[in-house]
Amino acid sequence: MRHGWRRHVFATLPIGLLLLWIGSAGAHTGGTTGFARLTVEGQTVRYSLTLDLETAAKARDPAAGTSPAPRAVGYDALPGIVTRHVEISADGKVCAPLPDAVQPPPPGRSIVVIVIHYACAGTIHTLTTRDTLAAVFGRDHHSLTSIEWSGRTELVLLDSDRTEAHVTIDNGPAGAPAANPTGEGALGFFLLGIEHILAGFDHVLFIVALILGGGRIASLLGIITAFTVGHSITLAFAVLGLVRPPAWLIEPLIAASIAYVACENMFLKRTPSRRWLVALLFGLVHGFGFAGALLELEVPGESLFSSLLSFNLGVEAGQAMIIALLFPALLLLSRFEWRRQAVTALSAVILVAAIGLLAERTLLQ
Repeated sequence: MRHGWRRHVFATLPIGLLLLWIGSAGAHTGGTTGFARLTVEGQTVRYSLTLDLETAAKARDPAAGTSPAPRAVGYDALPGIVTRHVEISADGKVCAPLPDAVQPPPPGRSIVVIVIHYACAGTIHTLTTRDTLAAVFGRDHHSLTSIEWSGRTELVLLDSDRTEAHVTIDNGPAGAPAANPTGEGALGFFLLGIEHILAGFDHVLFIVALILGGGRIASLLGIITAFTVGHSITLAFAVLGLVRPPAWLIEPLIAASIAYVACENMFLKRTPSRRWLVALLFGLVHGFGFAGALLELEVPGESLFSSLLSFNLGVEAGQAMIIALLFPALLLLSRFEWRRQAVTALSAVILVAAIGLLAERTLLQ
C-alpha cells in the first residue's frame, strides 16, 4: 500500500479537475450567440439581430477607445454599432443602411432585437453579408444567420474566423430548392448544441452526478440513453411551440435535479436500479433548458427538423465528450476500497454547487 495514495490521486484527479472546470464555467464568460435574420424584399434587405440580455450586456464599442478597454454600451447604442460591423452588399455594391431601431426586452422575454434596413442599388442577384460582430461581443461570439428570399431559406454560420457569406438569390417559384444549399446551417446548430452543453455547467453537473455512482457499462449507457430520450422529447416540444414552461420554473428544477441525484449518490449504498427512470424524468426538465438556445431563432418550417436534429446531435456530442473523459477514471476508481468515500466526497461538492444554483435561481428571479 506504499503507493496507494498515488493511485487514489490518479483515480480521482480527472473527476476533480472536471468539477473545477465546471465551477469556473460559472465564473467567467464563454461563447455567445446572436440570431440574425436577413429578408430580401426587392431592393431592400431587412436585417434583424436577436440577442439575449446577457450577450447584449457584453457589447463593447471598439470605436470608444482602447484604454483600459472599450467601454460597455447601452441598448440605444447597439443599432449604430451593429451597422458598423454588419455590411450587406448586392452584386458587389455596398447597400446603404437606413435609419435603424432597437426593440427593448418585451414582457416575459429576456431578449433585445436590433432591426436595420439596407437599401441596395438594384435587384439583388448575389447577396454578400459581412459580419465582424466578434469585435463587439468577443472573439467567441458567432452569428447563426438565416437568409430568406422568395419563400426559400439558407442558414450560415459566421464568426471571427468566417466573416463573410455569399448567397445567390434565385427569384424562381417559391418552394423550389435553395440555389446554393450548404451544410453550414446544420454545422452551426451542431456547434451550438456542443457549446450549450459544455458551457451549461448545470447540465454538466447533472451528467457527472448521474454516472458518478458507477456501474456496468450497459447500465451507464442505459442511464445516459434515458436522459437523452427525455431531453429530446421536451426539446422538440418546446421548439415546436407545443409546451413552453417559463424559465423561472425550469431553471430551479434543473438545480433541484442535480441536488437530488447527488443526495442519492451520498446516502444510498448502491446506485439504484431505477436510476434510468430518474434520468428520464429529469431529462424531460433539462430538455426545456436546452430549448432556451433555440426558441428565439424562429427557424423557418422547412429547416426546423434538420436544425433541431443538428442541435440535438451537438448536445449528444458534448455529452459524449464528458463521458469519454470520466469513464476511465470511474473504471479505475471502482478498483479501490475507498471508492465509496470518494464518490460521497465528490457528490457533496456537486450538492453544494446545486444548492447554490437553486438559491440563486429561486431568490434572484
